Amino acid sequence: MNNTELELLKIIADMEGTPSGAYNIRANGGLSSRQVTENINIETKTDKSGINIIIKANTKGEKVHIPVIISETGLTELVYNDFYIGENADVEIVAGCGIHNCGDGESRHDGIHSFFVGKNAKVRYVEKHYGGGDGTGGKNMNPTTVINLDEGSYMEMETTQIKGIDSTKRVTKATLKDDATLVIKEKLMTHGTQTAETDFTVDLNGANSSANVISRSVAKDNSKQIFLSRINGNNICNGHTECDAIIMDSAHVSAIPEITANHIDASLIHEAAIGKIAGEQLIKLMTLGLTEQQAEEQIVNGFLK
Repeated sequence: MNNTELELLKIIADMEGTPSGAYNIRANGGLSSRQVTENINIETKTDKSGINIIIKANTKGEKVHIPVIISETGLTELVYNDFYIGENADVEIVAGCGIHNCGDGESRHDGIHSFFVGKNAKVRYVEKHYGGGDGTGGKNMNPTTVINLDEGSYMEMETTQIKGIDSTKRVTKATLKDDATLVIKEKLMTHGTQTAETDFTVDLNGANSSANVISRSVAKDNSKQIFLSRINGNNICNGHTECDAIIMDSAHVSAIPEITANHIDASLIHEAAIGKIAGEQLIKLMTLGLTEQQAEEQIVNGFLK
């Protein structure tokens, strides 16, 4: 790999050199390198582009990296990745996609990730998106995540769009059984004329299932964002969805939270707040010697931390 590709891996997956444990690195439409362990196997799909990640029951404390990078202009791909997490496992999955486009053709990665989380298993899933390069071609990503949580399972999904993605539609669909828990933390930034659409749908089908969906975003320049979040309480359950956004310059943000109770004991809450950076925050930091731009950056970074 060249220095640009190595830098992408560092940004999206915190990888410096070869990681320990299982990993699968996809670069410019093909397999770059792979390693499996006794408890985590990674297989190339035979019927379509993508991989199967199979984690044995009772696997504890292991981590698997599955980053994707594109450094060729004009390369577009659709990839299907399926995760099978065995009962009572407790693992971390680090994904992410980085695009470096220095040409005039569109570079795009569309990924469909399906999770099948076994009974009483715990998963932490981390996904970062980043675009770079000085070309005029688009740097676009459209991730779809389908989550199936079995009884007593837990999944935490932390998804971050760092910067540089011209267009994205981020779709997440989740179905929860009895006593299952889902926590989603989304952070994203748009600038220039970029567009970002987030679409969450969570079905709380199981008794005592719960979901907490939180999105924090910053929209700068002339960028546009749409946040849609639907939680359907179909049993005795708890659901919470929250969208907080900072709007700057001539940007546009639309937040559309939706909660539906289909059971008398479904407890559901939605919150949404959109606003500019408070003037007193800027003044306080500027009195410490920061320029207005530096003060804005510090506030934004703290908000998205």
